[in-house]
Amino acid sequence: MSTPFQSLRGAIERITFYNEENGYTVARFVPEGKTLPVTIVGNLMGVNVGESLALDGVWKTHAEYGPQFEIKRFAVQLPATVVGLKKYLGSGLIKGVGPVTAERIVDHFGLATLDIVEKEIERLREVEGVGAKRIEMIKRGWTEQKQIKEVMLFLQSHGVSTTLAVKIYKAYGDAALNVVRNDPYRLARDIWGIGFLTADKIARATGVKPDDPARIEAGARYVLGSFSDDGHVFARRDDLTRESAQTLGAAPNLVEDAIARLQKMEEVVVEPPPLPSPVGDRGGLGGGDNAVYLTPFYYAEIGVANRIKQIAASPHSRLAEFRALALSGVEGWNAAFEWVASKSKIALTAKQQDAVRAALTNKISILTGGPGTGKTTSVRALIQLLKAKRKSFKLAAPTGRAAKRLSEATGEPAQTLHRLLEFKPFQGNKFARDRENPLDADLIIVDELSMIDLLLMNALLKAVDITSHLLLIGDPDQLPSVGAGNVLKDLIASRFIPVTALDVIFRQAEESHIIVNAHRINQGQMPLFEKTTRDFFLFTETEPEQAATRVVELVKQRIPRKFGLDAVDDIQVLAPMHRGTVGVSELNRALQDALNPAEERKREWRHGSRVFRIGDKVLQTRNNYDKQVFNGDLGRVVEIDAEEQRVVVNFDGARVEYEFGEADELVHAFAMSVHKSQGSEYRAVVIPLLTQHFMMLQRNLLYTAVTRAKELVVLVGTQKAIAIAVRNNKIAQRNSRLAQRLMATGNQ
Repeated sequence: MSTPFQSLRGAIERITFYNEENGYTVARFVPEGKTLPVTIVGNLMGVNVGESLALDGVWKTHAEYGPQFEIKRFAVQLPATVVGLKKYLGSGLIKGVGPVTAERIVDHFGLATLDIVEKEIERLREVEGVGAKRIEMIKRGWTEQKQIKEVMLFLQSHGVSTTLAVKIYKAYGDAALNVVRNDPYRLARDIWGIGFLTADKIARATGVKPDDPARIEAGARYVLGSFSDDGHVFARRDDLTRESAQTLGAAPNLVEDAIARLQKMEEVVVEPPPLPSPVGDRGGLGGGDNAVYLTPFYYAEIGVANRIKQIAASPHSRLAEFRALALSGVEGWNAAFEWVASKSKIALTAKQQDAVRAALTNKISILTGGPGTGKTTSVRALIQLLKAKRKSFKLAAPTGRAAKRLSEATGEPAQTLHRLLEFKPFQGNKFARDRENPLDADLIIVDELSMIDLLLMNALLKAVDITSHLLLIGDPDQLPSVGAGNVLKDLIASRFIPVTALDVIFRQAEESHIIVNAHRINQGQMPLFEKTTRDFFLFTETEPEQAATRVVELVKQRIPRKFGLDAVDDIQVLAPMHRGTVGVSELNRALQDALNPAEERKREWRHGSRVFRIGDKVLQTRNNYDKQVFNGDLGRVVEIDAEEQRVVVNFDGARVEYEFGEADELVHAFAMSVHKSQGSEYRAVVIPLLTQHFMMLQRNLLYTAVTRAKELVVLVGTQKAIAIAVRNNKIAQRNSRLAQRLMATGNQ
């Protein structure tokens, strides 16, 4: 016999946990006529603090947390008490109304407040501190909330979070419901944060048939996009058909028909297999199968290959006098390098000299090498020679932090690639620098090439003048780019571009266990943990809970006390995985509690399951060209304004504003994934490494994590986990035909 439902009426006082994916909520709820809150649990998709709810459910006793009311059904009701009204209006629900303004309004109008806001909003002028500008803001916010609530009513049963409902409304305005009902798959194309699976859930609920052609097309597009998300430039047609059919629960022939329609609409390009490569199937070139590309990736791959060939083949060079120096023989170069040594005390090794010569005499060249092998010294010498001949140069890197490192290392100004290429977010997300308006520089030097994906490489090459030289610097043993492609490895594999690989560690670098161990890891050897070391340590922990506790203690107390480092600014925790006790998410919660705990006067704001506080260390998770902040940028929360519904983050001196609805672009960064750390350098890194991470334990991941540290590396975990990572050099191949296109003769 089933337990009969009981009813509760009251208001939400506080949301203590919220899962954005399914709406599961744990909240404190004050029943009508009571003063003490009770705990309620269940799906409360779309509700806000202060809202009055009618709940149906059952009382249960949790073994650890005690009595809880488990929600089976709920309905939002307008608050019926003055206290409820104050909480409702002051919860951040309406832009322009914070707790102070809400209290004033409700004190003035009492239980008639909502009627006044709805029907006589101009009367808010009677309230102290509420002028015409704020009334207009409240009016817009109130109207928007009513529309969002309407959208929410429709979406709530389909598992769409409040955040996404707000995004849908902001994207389409009053047309939101029409789009959701009639073209739901458009949501996945138009709105960041809404994928195919969410759109499909909505579509199926509105009656879209499983074999609807629009559904199959959207599903195939989604699966092809997931290949790109995994770093592939294309998908083999058979793989795409099989995975799409499995994802959609549809017959393979329906997927094949959908791919043909997408090809006809020019949303994808299907390319037959290329001729066999003279050096084998490098870079996942694709056997004998057709390759299916999202159209931008196809033209980017062709664009990169063709532009490299054009620049390399052009006989015109802005650095022709260095080519003349090469013709004069060894004596001319010896004199040049002796001059550099006397001028700036830079004595180059033979390989470093090769690198400088290659950059000055080849239109495109590559310089690679691990830490401590002298890449920066080579670049400084190169710059000295350019300056001596009054030649112009530009320095760039993919991220702000990488550009800052490059500038500090060379003593010359460096910028991000987006700034170099003059990105125009308000002009169709295009770069001002292109073939018609190329960069004016004799030599362009780009660092951290392993981070650059195919699309950005294509944009860069378009902007390189055919008479300019281009030097590409990177470490192919690091993790590949987050975006699609494996540009650095493909360029090296093609053997089309001259490559100088520095492989000898300089004597001063040999004193650093960080550099020595990085090279040992890269060569498949275990790092050394010696009693005399001052910069490389292992704290052995076998259980995840103890490892997490140890990480927090090291960051908060031991490292700052022993090395004089700041726990937030100088130390970065890098974790192999996102999930689990020693994953990024849980470590961030623990580190936030330890390093930036809640305080009565410290402003904070809850966004789903996360709480942002003034002083939090945060990370931007996507390229936002409008705000000029990019995936991987680190900042600190400096302002939270509940009335204006905004969060302000300081990114290296630049204040960037986010509306509350945009804050899903931010995550806490007390801990971050190794991938997100690429191109950055920290004074100290702490790396949890346990056998529970076995899925992610790879040599290039550990190598990348270790090489992020300037002064100190602390591993927390086991020798066994480290050994697994060191031995595992099976790097997943990425589908790409760039190397093969460069090997092929002629343009494509």
